[in-house]
Amino acid sequence: MGRVSSQLRHDYKPGRLLSDRKIPRLRLFLVPAILLLGTVLLISLNDAGGTLHSPKAVSSGGPFGGIQTLEVALPRKASGELSSIQPDTEVHGPVEHDIGHETAGAPEETDPGEAPEASALPEGETLALRIKPGDTLDRLFRRQGLSLADLATMLEVKEARNALAVIKPGDEIQVVHNGPKVLALTRELSEELTIRVLRDGDAFSVDFLADPVERRIAHARGQIKTSLFEAGSDAGMSDTLIMNLAGVFAWDVDFALEIREGDSFSLVYEEVWQDERRLRDGDVLAAEFINQGRVYRAVRYRDPNGKVDYYTPEGLSVRKAFLRAPLDFNRVSSNFNPNRLHPILKTKRPHKGVDYAAPKGTPVKAAGDGRVIFRGRNGGYGNCVIIQHGGNITTLYAHLSKFAGSARKGSRVSQGQTIGYVGATGLATAPHLHYEYRLNGVHRNPRTVPLPEAAPVAAEYRDDFLQAARPLLAQLDAITPTRLARAD
Repeated sequence: MGRVSSQLRHDYKPGRLLSDRKIPRLRLFLVPAILLLGTVLLISLNDAGGTLHSPKAVSSGGPFGGIQTLEVALPRKASGELSSIQPDTEVHGPVEHDIGHETAGAPEETDPGEAPEASALPEGETLALRIKPGDTLDRLFRRQGLSLADLATMLEVKEARNALAVIKPGDEIQVVHNGPKVLALTRELSEELTIRVLRDGDAFSVDFLADPVERRIAHARGQIKTSLFEAGSDAGMSDTLIMNLAGVFAWDVDFALEIREGDSFSLVYEEVWQDERRLRDGDVLAAEFINQGRVYRAVRYRDPNGKVDYYTPEGLSVRKAFLRAPLDFNRVSSNFNPNRLHPILKTKRPHKGVDYAAPKGTPVKAAGDGRVIFRGRNGGYGNCVIIQHGGNITTLYAHLSKFAGSARKGSRVSQGQTIGYVGATGLATAPHLHYEYRLNGVHRNPRTVPLPEAAPVAAEYRDDFLQAARPLLAQLDAITPTRLARAD
């Protein structure tokens, strides 16, 4: 039989230790290995980048060409000392620091005058999660296959827990992930503030990113040829700004029925900018509307208690205690008429209110502050709400498709608060709102009845109001054609 050789050598002779025979062989391995490690360490010490590189396998030369070693570059602290390598820590590029947040170790040096930037988002797949009715963060994470353990860890951080405690339909949360593992979560808390939750090893850290907006003063004016919307559009105004202008004078002008060719308007308003980008229109600060020769002016004023309203230049409220029309309507389909022929019953029956035609589901608002004294089905009125106001005034809203949850019987409602939605319940041929106004139990025409005034500027704030209104009225005078003509 042939002799079988083995790499495993056995020696049973007494008096000779195995270790004695292996010492020369171990020296052959140890000396080059020590030299190699020393070389790697020197290279690391000379590396000024301060970046921790992922270990990578390299093949060494010499008698150990078949052996693979790990090349690791050690990061350097600002003082020049070597940082310790933390196990199980992922590093995605250089670590940056936010003002106002404490971090371990000394921050990297930045150029004078250069503001520190927020930590960059890690690399990974980005999900934009849109909140739907009934959603919770737990359901969102389950639906997307994201780690619930990561969610629980994030919510252990007080700032993150507070920022994510309340979510509502329409909100958006962005998540950067790698499979189920969450690397970052971002949510816009307001137009000017965003929270960013970043993975930090097995935990999470929080950054708040501020991006303030700038409010710039702008002007617009126009003359009506066919409609307010067309004139506003020609003046470069957005639909929202046109609606806001109409809202300022809604108590004095019926913009659906009383607008005439030749009417004009001028306004001073805010534009909201961010990072040299125009976001939207802001508040109307001062405005003038000339309707059939009548001049109406209004100035926006916030008193020291934070109450905001529009007032005439003399400090009287432009608001009335009641809205003329408690909804945005297409047309008046039936006016107040004590001799009207009922469209369904075909008999002479007084129409003791005004019918406003509008699409089904259009919000119906409380005409004034008051208390709901009836909500429910009421014969030919269908679904109906009745509100008791001060001064022995009641208002009635009929044919509603459904009620608003906040307007229950006995509850207090504020002017402009939604109490229901347009429908065609009861004796109705098409969707519309039937609206009644009663004074001391007697029906009055809602479109013509004199409406009580709202409260003026409080006496103790009058001087403050006049000082705040003066520069706004001066700007309004400067762009108003009638004022310019008088100056000439």
